[in-house]
Amino acid sequence: MLKVGIVMDPIANIKPHKDSSFAMLLEAQRRGHELVYMQPEDLYLKDGQAWSITRGLNVWDRPKTEQYFDFDGRHDIALNTLDIILIRQDPPFTNDYLYSTHILELAEAEGVLVVNKPQSLRDANEKLFASWFSQCIPPTIVTANADKLRAFISHHQDTIFKPLDAMGGASIFRVKQDDPNISVIIETMTDHGKHHIMAQTYLPEIKAGDKRILLINGEPLDYTLARIPAEGETRGNIAAGGTGVGMPITERERWLCEQIKPTLKAKGLYFVGLDVIGDYITEINVTSPTCIRELDAQFDLNIAGTLFDCLEAQIELQK
Repeated sequence: MLKVGIVMDPIANIKPHKDSSFAMLLEAQRRGHELVYMQPEDLYLKDGQAWSITRGLNVWDRPKTEQYFDFDGRHDIALNTLDIILIRQDPPFTNDYLYSTHILELAEAEGVLVVNKPQSLRDANEKLFASWFSQCIPPTIVTANADKLRAFISHHQDTIFKPLDAMGGASIFRVKQDDPNISVIIETMTDHGKHHIMAQTYLPEIKAGDKRILLINGEPLDYTLARIPAEGETRGNIAAGGTGVGMPITERERWLCEQIKPTLKAKGLYFVGLDVIGDYITEINVTSPTCIRELDAQFDLNIAGTLFDCLEAQIELQK
């Protein structure tokens, strides 16, 4: 039996039938592991050692209307008493998130398997990280400069603007050359040139879905979830009203995964969600990738089981 900790947003606020973190908890408990629950604000340092206020956790896969968890006691523990810590806090990546990764990195230095690796969470901004694989991305610019953004729109005619710190499709704009609101969009998103944003060419293949590919230690699953935009929407995100339709992974998508696999493994990014539109990677999600429950349901999978097979093997290697 292992002691598995999880750092996540309030469990009382999740939708368990959709929540990937909950799927991981169910699988860990099914294997007989002890669950230890933490929220980010529970983490603390004492005399240079990583500690946390924790609660024992029990979970149940029940209908939406029934209780799906309870806590068992409240304890302060040194994090080095855990075997695995799952970091499943949602973006945005604020200073508080940054401080959490530093605390968890101390636990990692004392032998705890922290998933995903804290330093790599700091290194791999979910929008910017894809730019390290230029052969895999559509035409892209990241800048705070209004003139450069205007020039990008002028050249590509139809573009997508994204903030660098949001999730779930929040604050994404489709901006065309003839849009009368170009100036205010640029001013608002960059705060008059103070903040960098990302602009990419609009990919019409979004109509067939913004595909989520889940990778475990660099290896993709055999199925993807195509998130189809709602009528009149540009964004396919489930949180923005998209519909998830499972599909077999394509050869092009496998090739994209092969391009990033060595880097994911080297950085200790064990569980990653790759976003693909058409032939291109648009984002690499490393903080709290979702879609486990949807893919499990459509293809009778146990994705969390595959993940824990990987993590348990890694624990054995560390002994």
